Order: sequence, then C-alpha cells, then structure tokens
Amino acid sequence: MIHRIIGKQQNSKMCFLCGLKNPFGLKGEFFELDNNELVCTFKPMNEHQSYPGRLHGGITTAVLDETIGRAIMMKSKEEVWGVTIEFTTRFKKQIPLDEELRVIGRITGETSRTFEGTGELILSNGEIAATGFGKYLRMPINKIANFNPTEQEWKVVKSAKDPETIDI
Repeated sequence: MIHRIIGKQQNSKMCFLCGLKNPFGLKGEFFELDNNELVCTFKPMNEHQSYPGRLHGGITTAVLDETIGRAIMMKSKEEVWGVTIEFTTRFKKQIPLDEELRVIGRITGETSRTFEGTGELILSNGEIAATGFGKYLRMPINKIANFNPTEQEWKVVKSAKDPETIDI
C-alpha cells in the first residue's frame, strides 16, 4: 500500500543507526507516514554482517527498537524520548546485505510514564523478515545523556532523493 510521507525526523552525527558521519553506521532515514507509522530506510553493508551476506540479528533488533521508539515523536507536541524497558524480536527470514530495507514502527499503547509499540523489517521484495515489540519508559533527554543538539548535529537533513510516498 502506498503512503504519503508527511515529515522527516532528525539524524545525528555519530549514532549507529542515524549518524550521518559514523563510518560504520546504518545512516538510516526516518520518515513519518500519513497513517501514523514511522518508516526507517537503510542499506546494510558488509560491516553489518553476521554470517556472510546476512545482516546481524543484533543490528536487526537495534533498528526495530530505534524505529518503534522514535514513533512516539509523531504523537507528541513536546519532545519525547524513550528508554527501552523490554524488547522482543522474532526472525522469519534471512536478511541480505546491500539492498535497501525498510522498518515500520508504530505506537500501540501509552500511559503517562510508558509506551509500547510494534514493528516489522521488510525486505525489498515486500516480505516481512523480522518483527519486534518494545516497551519504553518516557524520560527527558537530560536524564538519559549529556546531549547537546548542536554538537550532535541533531537535525532534519532533507535531500532531493527524499521520497514523497513509500510503498509498504
């Protein structure tokens, strides 16, 4: 199904998942969709493998966790950060390297202190390769880390290659 992209989320300098200057990172881009889901697009490299030609399961879990955890940013007018309390990944298919992958994340429940969500890692052929469920504690960034948005280059980086729609 084709969805319209209604926004793009921030990238940073050195984050493993979204850091644009991290030479070993995924350089994932996070797009907000018109159906209140978040999609991360990325292309894993050889440095991200476990078995030859296959994405490492820990990296699969990390990108599912990040995408679901970031989905809360779409639901709040104020800045919301989450710390993972628990996370479960189910692997269904081998995940290849060197092709663009998509991870979908959505919020399925929330309270004043926590939120939960689910997500899927989708192969370029549309098959679901892994699913995730996470539970997160809401926490202000100053209690999580010494985070300076300017120093970390935490900003939306628009590109002429940014899609207007995405098929999921």
